[in-house]
Amino acid sequence: MIAPDYFRDQVTLVTPSLRLEPLGPQHFDGSWAALQDPEGRRLTGTHEEYSQEQIREWLASRADAHDRADWAIIRTSDDVFVGEVVLNDLDVHNRTMGFRIALGSAGVFGKGYGSEATQAVVDYGLQVVGLHRIELEVVDFNTRAQRVYAKAGFHQEGVLREAWYWDGEWSDVIIMAAIGDS
Repeated sequence: MIAPDYFRDQVTLVTPSLRLEPLGPQHFDGSWAALQDPEGRRLTGTHEEYSQEQIREWLASRADAHDRADWAIIRTSDDVFVGEVVLNDLDVHNRTMGFRIALGSAGVFGKGYGSEATQAVVDYGLQVVGLHRIELEVVDFNTRAQRVYAKAGFHQEGVLREAWYWDGEWSDVIIMAAIGDS
């Protein structure tokens, strides 16, 4: 069993070109800009429109969310906000969590940041936290993300047929999971 407040003292993860630091109010500008990016909204299925106040409140609440980890992805070469990555929906008894990542804009796609952040969080979750399973959902047309997830150890487990509706079209959602050794 994993303690339900495991992430009370959330750590910063460092990779060769990124720093994954606890997401908070200091990341408002990057978070707000990411929510304005049409491609990012489509890939994450973000239909809702949020006010600046709602985003500020959400970011301020992250420090008190001890059953999940929300990280800002920061490029270390220039301290630019690249996106966010999350472990959420902790199931303490089954040692599972959900995974989600959103890069801030199309300008950072294809540079390896998603791969680097995903691998760091999967390794941390399975090897340090002691999770047995990390799961995610990805829309079928996001083949770039599917390749990133497969490289990080995720395997396809199933398909939710026509579960994603965007701009008048239905798409399938693929369920993937990475399983740890323990």
